[in-house]
Amino acid sequence: MADEVEKAQIATPGGDTIFGKILRKEIPCNFIYEDDKCVAFHDINPQAPTHFLVIPRKPIPQLSLADDSDDQLLGHLMVVARRVAKEQGLSRGFRLVVNDGADGCQSVYHLHLHILGGRQLQWPPG
Repeated sequence: MADEVEKAQIATPGGDTIFGKILRKEIPCNFIYEDDKCVAFHDINPQAPTHFLVIPRKPIPQLSLADDSDDQLLGHLMVVARRVAKEQGLSRGFRLVVNDGADGCQSVYHLHLHILGGRQLQWPPG
């Protein structure tokens, strides 16, 4: 966890991201879901037995910087998260996390939803 906090403290918005490279297929990735608005894939550093990401194709740097005109896309990301969680067998529940900015522990400035499940998650989360 400290490593992610450190990454978030030095990450800066702007420029290309690993998610941009994944979307352009410059970095190989096995999508578990894909449509014209977003993709989903397993996190390379899972924090739960099931941990995948849903990212929009549109490069929104962070949720707090999304436009009001992104409302349909933001809703679509949550619908996809629910759909893929069901496909991944998360029938007992899951957690959806969106990190925003340095204090929110965002280390990649391309909006992404973390979906975690497959075990009892703890509260409070952070």
